[in-house]
Amino acid sequence: MEIKQPQGGQPPEVDWDIFEGGVGAELVLAATSTGGVRVYDVLFPAGARTVWHTHTVDQLLVVTEGRGIVATEDAEREVTAGDVIAFPAGERHWHGATAETAMRHLAIMNEGEDLL
Repeated sequence: MEIKQPQGGQPPEVDWDIFEGGVGAELVLAATSTGGVRVYDVLFPAGARTVWHTHTVDQLLVVTEGRGIVATEDAEREVTAGDVIAFPAGERHWHGATAETAMRHLAIMNEGEDLL
């Protein structure tokens, strides 16, 4: 058994092509310690988001703070703390904070995930 907690506070800002707007992220659980599952703690400042993207594996998001938006090519929904969002592999989507409110989520994906 392994128990981890996100460090809390402001995760370090990352310079990943998938993010726009000063997003902070930290790896909470690495795939090597979880049988292939990775967990990231991601904090989107107000107005920050991902670009449109897909994954080669399913992705789960668990909103832990604030208010955000998740979108696919067919729908756009507002989400709040406690919401769990599932994106199947290959579904084109984006997610991030609203223009007025920051949003934090845990992103959970299997090992081998590649952005497309």
